[in-house]
Amino acid sequence: MDLTRLTAFQLRDLISSGKITAKETTKAYLDKITVTDKNINAYVFIDPEKTLKKATELDKKGNLNLKLAGLPIAIKDNICVKDEPTTCSSNILSGFKPPYDATVIELLEKNGAILLGKTNMDEFAFGSSCETSCYGVTKNPYDATRVPGGSSGGSAAAVGSEEALWALGSDTGGSIRQPASLCNVVGLKPTYGRVSRYGLIAFASSLDQIGPLTRDVKDAALLLEVLSGFDPKDSTSSEETVPEFSKKLTHEIKGIKIGVPEEYFSEGIDSKIKERIEFILGQLKKEGAKVERMNLPHTEYAISCYYIIAPSEASSNLARYDGVQYGLRVADNQLLKNVKNPMIRMYLATRSAGFGAEAKRRMLLGTYSLSSGYYEAYYLRAAKVRTLIKNDFQEAFKKYDCIISPTTPAAAFRIGEKTDPLQMYLSDIFTIPANLAGIPAISVSAGTTQNNLPIGIQIMADFFQEQKMLNTAYLIEKLQK
Repeated sequence: MDLTRLTAFQLRDLISSGKITAKETTKAYLDKITVTDKNINAYVFIDPEKTLKKATELDKKGNLNLKLAGLPIAIKDNICVKDEPTTCSSNILSGFKPPYDATVIELLEKNGAILLGKTNMDEFAFGSSCETSCYGVTKNPYDATRVPGGSSGGSAAAVGSEEALWALGSDTGGSIRQPASLCNVVGLKPTYGRVSRYGLIAFASSLDQIGPLTRDVKDAALLLEVLSGFDPKDSTSSEETVPEFSKKLTHEIKGIKIGVPEEYFSEGIDSKIKERIEFILGQLKKEGAKVERMNLPHTEYAISCYYIIAPSEASSNLARYDGVQYGLRVADNQLLKNVKNPMIRMYLATRSAGFGAEAKRRMLLGTYSLSSGYYEAYYLRAAKVRTLIKNDFQEAFKKYDCIISPTTPAAAFRIGEKTDPLQMYLSDIFTIPANLAGIPAISVSAGTTQNNLPIGIQIMADFFQEQKMLNTAYLIEKLQK
């Protein structure tokens, strides 16, 4: 039996019944990583000895009735794990080992999960292709000449290539859902505040959310249960009650009202993707769902709004990386010999060497938007547009239980294909609005293109209505089998 092909629920049943051990399960995944990852580059750090030791200790304790007992999980490289490298796949944080665990890591270990290692990502989560990492490009498990998506490309590729049972990612503008779509896995962005951000290295604080990438919807529901809940260490954390999502899953959606926004089926979407989404909507109608076309009128401004707000928050968050306290320090640079102040020279040398081109681009964009004389014209106006986008969703959810759209306008593109940053930014055109509004969203498989590349379908719901979203996704998943 190949343990790396089972779902979390299947493995959990085997472990809790004593038919297999946590150590056997963990070793199966470590062996798979050894064989497969040389071609995928999903992982940037693993410590097999430490990982197997933790699995062995769990077996000895015999406490195998925990929710995640013995289940191995991969962690995106921007989520802090105590005393393990956490670099955001950037040279600026080379050698950094956090002195604390992120809240989600504490919750995973409390529930018996085994941490497999850290996964590759676009530098500081700036990207949609996993091409901007200092560790090199991660490759799509379905076609090694293509990208896995980003910024959680390493996590999605690890799950898609069966190098991980499931993984954690972070989603600022689609960075869980877009790679999930491209790698044929489930990717879920919770409601903003549902999962603690404490220990997530910030990109854009008002948009970032940690979420799961899994084999199927039921696994995603279980992991969301564990990750969710109020955290006093996160000022944006919600005290909303956490349901038992996995136990309340149902395929019954008769009478549910589904909105299909016209704006998400505009020019530029791949015809095969549009065809598959329309087919699935037809299936949902047959299952008793009420499907209606509707409008989200401010959708066309979402990309512009996001690329003012997100870089602005990033420029503020990344100001701390200066070579003084942690990470890379470049003492001098001959090209900066005209800069007399040695402290300023060190700042400039460190940041020039430590940040990649996309990180520099976004910091410059953000700093410009926040600068004196431009704040009102750019950032403040974008914040007002964000409110309009949020209001569109709130009006829609008065009438509809869920909103369905494609996850991406196209399937995985070739590595190196998108050299124009603007073209790259458009990869997130359908996922960004959910982050701006703060609502939950999930991507599940919708079939494949003519080239057998995965297609994703996105389901969005109102604040803290993850159960409705999961149930719809659960049925769609069943209908595709």
